[in-house]
Amino acid sequence: MADYQIVTDVTSDLWDELIEENSLAVIPMDFEIGGKNYTHYPDGREMGFHEFYEKLRSGETAVTTQINYNIYMNHFEPYLEAGKDVLYIALSSGLSSTFNASMVAAGKLREKFPERKIICIDSLSASGGEGLLVWSAAQKKAEGYSLEQLEKWLLDNRLHVCHWFTVDDLMHLKRGGRVSATAAVAGTILGVKPLLHVDNDGHLIPMSKVRGQIKALETMLDQFEKTATDIENQTVFICHGDCLQNAEKLAELLRKRFKVKDVKIGFVGPVIGTHSGPGTLTLYFFGTER
Repeated sequence: MADYQIVTDVTSDLWDELIEENSLAVIPMDFEIGGKNYTHYPDGREMGFHEFYEKLRSGETAVTTQINYNIYMNHFEPYLEAGKDVLYIALSSGLSSTFNASMVAAGKLREKFPERKIICIDSLSASGGEGLLVWSAAQKKAEGYSLEQLEKWLLDNRLHVCHWFTVDDLMHLKRGGRVSATAAVAGTILGVKPLLHVDNDGHLIPMSKVRGQIKALETMLDQFEKTATDIENQTVFICHGDCLQNAEKLAELLRKRFKVKDVKIGFVGPVIGTHSGPGTLTLYFFGTER
């Protein structure tokens, strides 16, 4: 059985420790802010996370660009040349065309490496939800799952990755076309925190509005209680848009209410943060349904 490499992109918002521990490969992506182009790597080497969010807070606007299929070819090919197969886990096709670009690259590379397998999976997830799925896939690989077994596991479980999050300002999502102008205006009311999730098609959906930060955190945990499975063996991901104190408060409340196995906290990176803005707080876990 040939060895295989798990590849994802930087929109999974995994950080160096998790990437290195699990021998993952992460494709960087570009964003533009202040008229300058930057490439975002998991370590934030070209622009730090706090600096990025401070620029957004000061009124600067960021934009992202799609990955060309050639980028995927350049990242996949070295593994194929080394005799490895490739399993790529993509950002939701409901939010980006990156999955389609990866499929074009895979088709071209199969012609060049007919003996190798290249499997592209649409995670139908984003940020730490995508990251949780990738990290969990790495755990399965370490348990001995073959490429085909892991492909089936991903397809069977991707719609069990639950995304619940709140943002300070829906206008960032509106500018990126992720929510409608009507939803953005309705959600941008002083003291009101919009609660959103990702649906089965991988789209962002505003679900409700609550008043105040604590109520938002409690509502997210109520959703966890409703649908989370195998809680005592769950590793939960929390990601934040430069609001670590809120992320730590959510983790504290989570641990008080539930005996989860572990909670991992990281940043929402600039590529996703361009659309969600500073103050974003997210909760990701496996559940019965989204």
